[in-house]
Amino acid sequence: MPVLLTYLAIFVAKIAHVSLGTIRIIFLTRGKAYAAAAVGFIEVLIFLVALSMVLQNLDRWQNILVYGLGFAAGNIVGSLIEEKIAVGVVNAQVITIDACNGLEGKLREKGYGVTSMPCYGKEGQHRSLQVMLKRKELPDFLKTMNIHDPSAFITIYDTRKIMGGYFNSMKAK
Repeated sequence: MPVLLTYLAIFVAKIAHVSLGTIRIIFLTRGKAYAAAAVGFIEVLIFLVALSMVLQNLDRWQNILVYGLGFAAGNIVGSLIEEKIAVGVVNAQVITIDACNGLEGKLREKGYGVTSMPCYGKEGQHRSLQVMLKRKELPDFLKTMNIHDPSAFITIYDTRKIMGGYFNSMKAK
């Protein structure tokens, strides 16, 4: 195989390997063991091919360099893929600045599961909202928040498993 083609093959294989590793870990943390196993199988095959190309030509330091560059690029590509597939559910905790701004209703109209309760902070009474949503809906949720309560304090947590409640009934639809 020509040298430049070897470099390209190592680089692309390493990107694929690391990107698949990112996806596998996402599936594992979301409780999708079978999907993680399938991705892991493909991941290890690609890893072995890329590594064997480097080990067969240890006299070419460029192979090692390209392997490392492929690893670095694979992290970036894997991160971009992770953002696109957005697997799972998140819980957004929202502390509203204005306790009576109608935000709860607006979020429920958009189909989000919302639980609210009064809370108190340095500046007095607020509302604390627990909002369950699919990760894919997060950009729309943040846009809605920015329009209706741009001063709200928001923290977002990944949710591994949901049992019961409004959100579970939404998933069945």
